[in-house]
Amino acid sequence: MEEQQIIRSLAALAQTHRLKVFRLLVVAGQQGLTPGSLAEALELPPATLSFHLKELTNAGMVTQERVSRNMVYRAAFEHMNALLAYLTDNCCQGEACMPASATVCAC
Repeated sequence: MEEQQIIRSLAALAQTHRLKVFRLLVVAGQQGLTPGSLAEALELPPATLSFHLKELTNAGMVTQERVSRNMVYRAAFEHMNALLAYLTDNCCQGEACMPASATVCAC
């Protein structure tokens, strides 16, 4: 993945509504969600949601597909995985970042 694509992806997620849309689509999985379902769940006006979906789609974070009379949006899992791989590439020089005993929160 190229650096400019990474920057576009992170910039798209760096907004409250877009991050919430993306997270809902991740939870929905391959089934995806329609704009109506997203708007209802997030209590967003359709025009606002449309703007955010366009930004996420242009950044490669979301795909869209026409199914019958509806548009269905899905998280672009392959793109998301590539973004995460880029962010964690060479993490801690190939060593575990935390000892196993430190992974349990004592909160």
